[in-house]
Amino acid sequence: MDKNQYSEKWQMRFAFFEQNGAPKTPEHKAAMKVEPYMRRILLNMNFIAFFFGFIYFFVLGLWRKNLTLFGVGVGVGVVVIIILEIMESVLSIYIPPAVDMGIKFAFSAIWGTTANYAYYLKEKVNSQSWNPFEGLF
Repeated sequence: MDKNQYSEKWQMRFAFFEQNGAPKTPEHKAAMKVEPYMRRILLNMNFIAFFFGFIYFFVLGLWRKNLTLFGVGVGVGVVVIIILEIMESVLSIYIPPAVDMGIKFAFSAIWGTTANYAYYLKEKVNSQSWNPFEGLF
């Protein structure tokens, strides 16, 4: 596969993953510790995916992983809404809107942290998995 079709950021990320393996491996963790702080952030977090996760995963062609994350998000959202409604109506406990915002932030962080390695697997390893956490844990 021609590396010139990818930006320098993606080429750097792909090279790091090819050299050090999956994020769950000891080699990757050791290599990450010696990287400069800003490069660690670049390797671990994709800010476009953080802010536009659902759309960005489709743009990258990660639709299987995207649908899985979306399904998990909807499922967790429904369960949380039921629990919060029970707490508010039965127990008369007021839940601040920050709880909802925290849950949304957590799912944005999940999209942001899974994007780089998921795209590497799609492009370099030709992974067609539905598991968005493949190689991460």
